[in-house]
Amino acid sequence: MSALWPTAIDWRAPRTWVALGTLALLLVLPLLAEFVSGDGADFWVKFATRVMIYALAAIGLNLILGFGGLVSFGHAMYVMLGSYAVAIPTEHGITSGWLHLVIALAAAFVLALVVGAISLRTTGIAFIMITLAFAQMLFFAAVSLKQYGGDDGLTVAARSDFGVISIAGHIGLYYVALTVVLLALYLSWRAVLSPFGLVLRASKANARRTLALGHPVFRFQLAAYVASALLCAVAGVLLANLTQFASPAYGAWTLSGELIVVVILGGLGTVFGPLIGAILLLALEEALPTLVEALLPAYKANWMLLLGLFIFLIALTLERGVYGSLPERARGRQQP
Repeated sequence: MSALWPTAIDWRAPRTWVALGTLALLLVLPLLAEFVSGDGADFWVKFATRVMIYALAAIGLNLILGFGGLVSFGHAMYVMLGSYAVAIPTEHGITSGWLHLVIALAAAFVLALVVGAISLRTTGIAFIMITLAFAQMLFFAAVSLKQYGGDDGLTVAARSDFGVISIAGHIGLYYVALTVVLLALYLSWRAVLSPFGLVLRASKANARRTLALGHPVFRFQLAAYVASALLCAVAGVLLANLTQFASPAYGAWTLSGELIVVVILGGLGTVFGPLIGAILLLALEEALPTLVEALLPAYKANWMLLLGLFIFLIALTLERGVYGSLPERARGRQQP
């Protein structure tokens, strides 16, 4: 595996420079927000934290969608599960962040193992519908929890306590979220270049041939599905701490759809694409309403038409997504 580092990255390639520039900007964002916005810095830090949370969930989804070719329409349920792993214990006076994280990971592991073992017996539309069905069941189960707010959701009285790692402030939470995203990107990159990742990508191209070569495709796909669910659960833990709220809406099929859009917009099957996709989608959702209201006040309620048009144009002109369409090798350099 040590030989993968010099052959996997071309430091002169446009894709590499975009990734490095994005990471550099994210590292100094709180300072930049303070310098540019002053009193409005908190808004931008919270917005950037939400971008990191979406990116983390999308990195998880990308593991099975981008590299495994499995379209899950129910991954938002793991985000919701992670948020309730924070809200419900906190409601009973348990504020330990490490315990919240353990509960979220354990619950997501068990649920993903069951859902994956069932849904992965199918392919195509059947797989999509089964994942959606499980997500809807969990959504209505959360709605039925009247003692925990039901469909009104549940307020988180205090953020998780991780001891020396403080997320009480917005900047602390942002840097924790950024660190988790960077770790997820690294682990995703290593996984994709490992034998596990090679089999996963081979199963996307031709599952029958991969199985005929002696690889246990089902076990590899199940492992990828569970891993992706765990990342979404961690995103849910962070989301509950950001909003200080947990809601069944976090598990709605619309959020699963948004995560799919994030992955495709950034670059399906690229390690860094989900982060770029999350930045683009959430930035557009934040900027377009204001832009439409300023330029076309009569159409301010229809700003999502412009968002849909932008996504349509990206899909039409950049088949591999915004980041995925960038060259990964410097001009004149051959693929090793």
